[in-house]
Amino acid sequence: MQHRRFAGGIVLDADGAMGHVAGEFANRLACQALETSSNVLVAIQSCGHLGALGMHALLAAEAGYFCMVGQRTPPMLAMEGFRGAAIGHNPIAFACPVPGKAPVVFDIACSVAARGHVLMAARDGRAIPTGWALDAEGRPTTDAHEALKGALLPMGGHKGIGIAMMVECLAGALTATAASLGPEANRIPTSGAMGRQGAFLWMVDPQAFVQSDLFDAYMTQWIERYQESGGDSAHLPGWRGALLETERRQHGVALPDNLVQDLQALGERFAITLPAAMPAA
Repeated sequence: MQHRRFAGGIVLDADGAMGHVAGEFANRLACQALETSSNVLVAIQSCGHLGALGMHALLAAEAGYFCMVGQRTPPMLAMEGFRGAAIGHNPIAFACPVPGKAPVVFDIACSVAARGHVLMAARDGRAIPTGWALDAEGRPTTDAHEALKGALLPMGGHKGIGIAMMVECLAGALTATAASLGPEANRIPTSGAMGRQGAFLWMVDPQAFVQSDLFDAYMTQWIERYQESGGDSAHLPGWRGALLETERRQHGVALPDNLVQDLQALGERFAITLPAAMPAA
């Protein structure tokens, strides 16, 4: 991977690297840039799927920074009646540090449901809920296989499409290369995720804008108000994940049987011995 720096930004050519690798590298570049800057925008070219974008934002928040991450995908999103997918479902996430608590981490795709859920439903032979997707003719469908031939529906109708457009500008146009303008960049894979897509990572040092004690007081105040207003219904995004991480580190990660079977099949194919499963707690 190669990168070039300029005032306020970095362009990272990931050269098709796995998103998990490129994302972590972009994160380190941004943290280094914040040693001499208040904020930095990293435009990531030709990047593999970043996976859960919130994990990249969380790394920054754990270091004390606000972070927003987005990635362009091939067209997968359309409004009812559209003749085919019109724009990517373009996932976006942000994370912000919270004094004395786990960071707030919000991670969404611009579709009602992530395409991965449709893929899993198709693999398992399950129907998908009404309102998730359209078939190839632009009609609502609950058939996961037909949905994969058609398009996903945006969250919040035109509002979801608008957020997808914002990500398209930042993660698509700002990272554009000759290859990204070609038809291959818009090919929708029949399974898995499309590689060599653009992404962006924007990181901000709060202390460059406000005294740390005032930032901490403000974050604490609005979160307490939110929780008092909502009671047991007031969930902060990212906090359940932090609790689950602690639990999984202590007791291990439980995998569904079908995923274990897939991993075992891959292990046999590539002659890799999988680690022995831990007994259930």
